Order: sequence, then C-alpha cells, then structure tokens
Amino acid sequence: MTREIVILGSGPAGLTAAIYAARANLRPLLVEGMQSGGQLTQTTDVENFPGFEQPLAGPALMEAMRRQAERCGVEFLMDEVQSVDFSGDVKKLETMMSGTIEARAVVVCTGAAARWTGLPGERQYRSHGVSACATCDGSFYRGMDVAVIGGGDTAMGDALYLARLCRSVTVVHRRDAFRASKVMAERVLATPNVQVAWNSVVDEFLGDGRKLSALRLKDVNTGATREIAVSGAFVAIGHEPTTKFLAGQLDLDAAGYVVVDRQRTSAKGVFAAGDCADPFYKQAVIAAGAGAMAALEAERYLAEA
Repeated sequence: MTREIVILGSGPAGLTAAIYAARANLRPLLVEGMQSGGQLTQTTDVENFPGFEQPLAGPALMEAMRRQAERCGVEFLMDEVQSVDFSGDVKKLETMMSGTIEARAVVVCTGAAARWTGLPGERQYRSHGVSACATCDGSFYRGMDVAVIGGGDTAMGDALYLARLCRSVTVVHRRDAFRASKVMAERVLATPNVQVAWNSVVDEFLGDGRKLSALRLKDVNTGATREIAVSGAFVAIGHEPTTKFLAGQLDLDAAGYVVVDRQRTSAKGVFAAGDCADPFYKQAVIAAGAGAMAALEAERYLAEA
C-alpha cells in the first residue's frame, strides 16, 4: 500500500506536521525513530512554549503533543528509517524492522543531536546540572555559578545568554583563543561576570550522586588539574543533524542540515522541518511552526500532483 504521507520523527516538528496532515485527511503515518519525543524528552522543565502558564516537564509536553496527534488520527510506528529512495513519484523508505514503506509525500523531521563530551560524570548528571541547551535550561540557574564548555559561536551565545541570568560564567576552552567570530568573542571578553579558563579541558563532571557541584579541569599544556565549583555546566560543542541516511537523496549543507525553501527540499514531494533543517534556532516552538508549514506544503503538493 502506498501511503499519502509519511512523517519521520516524533519531536515538535514531526508531531505538529502529523496533526496538520491528519486534519487534512491525509491519514499520516509517523515513524517515531528510536527516541520517541525527540530532544525535549531530555529537558527537565520547559518555560518558553506558548500556552502553558506554569513550567512543564519536557517529556510531559511531548506526551501531550502525542495524545493530540493520536486524537486526530495519526498512526504511529516505532521504527527507524535507515535508507531512502526519493527518485520517483513514489518515495521508498527502508526501515530497520518493518521493511519498505512507500509514500507519495514525505516530511523529514529527524532532528539533531547535541554533541557530548563523553567524559566521566556527564551522563550521570545530564538534566541534573549538565545540559546542552542554555536557552532551555539557563533560567534554572539564576544567581548561580555555571560553566560553558566550548569556544565557537554556540558557546559564545550561551555564555552571553547565561551572563544575564547567572552570578558568574566560566567558559572552558582548550585553546588560547576562541574560534568563534571576532564580534562574538569580543562581547564575551567584555562581559564583567564571564571569565575564561584558557588552555583547559574538562577532565570530569563532579557531584554528590544526585546533582552536579563542580568540574575538574585539566591544563592542556602542563597536565595540572584543578576544580571549579559550578551548579550548572552547558556543553556547547555543536549539534549533529540526524541526516546521514539522506546523503545523495537530498541537498544538505556543509554541516549536514537539509537545505529547504519554504520547507521544500531538493526532491519533489519531500519536505523537511525542525532541527534537521535548522542550523540556527533550535527551539521547540520554531520547530513546531516549521512542521505546520511542511505539512501545508505537502498537502498543496498532493492536491496538485
């Protein structure tokens, strides 16, 4: 059976696209991927998604979106697409467990994953002091001492954002100069409550078993270690879009993000939304809006095909 539309990914973009497609009577199938709900399931509280007066736990927000999609008639499949063929009018999706799925239109919302350091203590204290999203979690550290790990524009942006909320921000960078753009680096260096641990890397994330309390830093030149007390540590060493399986099928930029124009990709009948096609914002509300746009474009495409 060839489906009208298949949506890949179950984060805000994918679920919103599915809701819009279901309301258009397109009977969408949503392939969830192996992390149902996407990156928000790793976020403790969400305060900046419109419509909720009180903070809402990330998993609870995604569960509410999923229930809404189910009520609208979206069909879910817990599986992962490993390869695709977008060359014909009928798109072919090869899944890990369910075989080949065919569809007239596809919306790719596979998201992006934060790069982590992989160092001792990081996984243990993730969401308990360790985060990869300053704009998501920074407000929970108002008036506290925090650290940002990285030296690019993402790290500079996080440091400037956190400096407005936190007592102090320590930027941990392995070199003696930032690799960020000059203007961003200058802003950080001119901010009074930001200090830099130059030529330093994190050796271990430390805590009491429940929450983060310090970082052990190592000097890359001397090997000497020291500890700094922090309540939060923000890993800002970049994101990787989940798009490797699309190489050769869709135009991707140098970083691997899907290139879109009004959510339309380089392949006819294929659309993309959310963090897999957004190298800039990484916000749930923006992903949801893009998901709606992608579904509307797909509906228009199917009506004209």
